[in-house]
Amino acid sequence: MLKTRVLTALILLAIVLPALFLGTPGQFGLVVAVAVVLGAWEWARLLGLPLAGSVPYALVALAGVAVSYAGMIPWSAWLRPAVLFWLLIGPYTLWRKPQNSGAWRVFLLLAGWVVLIAAWQAIWLARLHGVIFLLSVMVVVWLADSGAYFAGKAFGRHKLAPSISPGKTWEGAAGGWLLVLLVAAVVMLANGHGAPTLVSVLVDRFGVAIGAVCLTMLVIYSIVGDLFESQLKRQAGRKDSSGLLPGHGGVLDRIDALLPVLPLVMLLV
Repeated sequence: MLKTRVLTALILLAIVLPALFLGTPGQFGLVVAVAVVLGAWEWARLLGLPLAGSVPYALVALAGVAVSYAGMIPWSAWLRPAVLFWLLIGPYTLWRKPQNSGAWRVFLLLAGWVVLIAAWQAIWLARLHGVIFLLSVMVVVWLADSGAYFAGKAFGRHKLAPSISPGKTWEGAAGGWLLVLLVAAVVMLANGHGAPTLVSVLVDRFGVAIGAVCLTMLVIYSIVGDLFESQLKRQAGRKDSSGLLPGHGGVLDRIDALLPVLPLVMLLV
């Protein structure tokens, strides 16, 4: 399993890193569009669409990306509804745990297009701000996740969402949040007049205190995105969103925490 996991990671890095560091923002956007289409296919499958329905569903997502890429639809048409979804519907879903059937299932299928296309739009806009800025956004999510894992292992006692993801704890979430703030403080002190990062942009725009609040919100909603996808998988009776990435599960398993964070970041900045 470890060998498969490492091999898959190396192949992904061989595709993504050249597009990120050597390609234009447009070329990078095309690579990300592939992930969005595959994620849309997984979203549809988790909500019970058969192959005959999930493939057209993914193609509609591709069409949405294409018209956005061509500038035919303004960025706010995707980002604002996606942010509203994560701010309101995400927590509601985790609280009430409605069954993915009937009108609710239809709603989630429609929302999936908005959420995934908005994530593509946001990551493309972040890339336009610079490679370092985009990486700094992703690092916030990675730090929150890694900090939560290690703090949960060491101190975890109180379950965060036992019926959805039994391994997550409040202590782990707090550890991830503290790690993000600690690294943000170090970056703010050390960055000087270097390339713009998420931390520097937030501090320049809102000040230190509000910038910390914004980072806290991003950590919270990275957890919401992770738990939301776990809820979808639990109701679908699946361990992973798919087997597209051997050793890693599916595309949604790798980007679930980024889905809320990316549009939130781009509306903030």
